[in-house]
Amino acid sequence: MRQVASRLAQQKESHIEEGHLMPDHVHMMIAIPPKYAVSQVVGYIKGKSAIHIARLYMERKRNFVGQHFWARGYFVSTVGRDEAVIRNYIRHQEAEDRRIDQMNLM
Repeated sequence: MRQVASRLAQQKESHIEEGHLMPDHVHMMIAIPPKYAVSQVVGYIKGKSAIHIARLYMERKRNFVGQHFWARGYFVSTVGRDEAVIRNYIRHQEAEDRRIDQMNLM
């Protein structure tokens, strides 16, 4: 998934600065040039990657109409002075999720 998303981002002159794939979601920090709307790049990556995954792993020869791989929404925030905090969040989110799950079991 990392290579697919990276290649798709490059096609929109964007670059995935940081990313982490979780079992049920993905965290990415993407540098997008101002000539592209964020929704345009995110929609492109989600749409094309869903098609790629369906063809490669689900043995679909055609696009799957009426079915969804990714959820409809996404969260976007601009990165400025908090870039280091966001990078740290992405890198350590999986361990933090496990820690919170363990606390909820107690």
